[in-house]
Amino acid sequence: MTTSDTAVPEPTPEQAALFARVRRMMLIAGLTSALAICAVLIAVGYRLFKSEGRATDPVSDIAATLPKGAKIVSTGVAGDRLVVTLDIGGVIEIRTFDAHTLKPAGKLKFANEP
Repeated sequence: MTTSDTAVPEPTPEQAALFARVRRMMLIAGLTSALAICAVLIAVGYRLFKSEGRATDPVSDIAATLPKGAKIVSTGVAGDRLVVTLDIGGVIEIRTFDAHTLKPAGKLKFANEP
């Protein structure tokens, strides 16, 4: 035996059981981490493919009819909604449309108190 070689004693039965328990716990932790990473990658991939399908959907030309004498005051985008503010004979009305399908989503009318 040389000076660089050291004798490693065999582990006792208690130490061997402890090593086996630590290995088992590390295996469980590693598998749990791998499962969590796979779940995150699947969720990201799903969101990417779902949003790609939406962007390629063709939208046909749509003509929205306004009430007689109505004027468009302003337009804007809020999230996935298109917002149009109208002045209809002095009464302000806000109409919202889905930005992807351009279908009406809602109407909000403002009136003065009598």
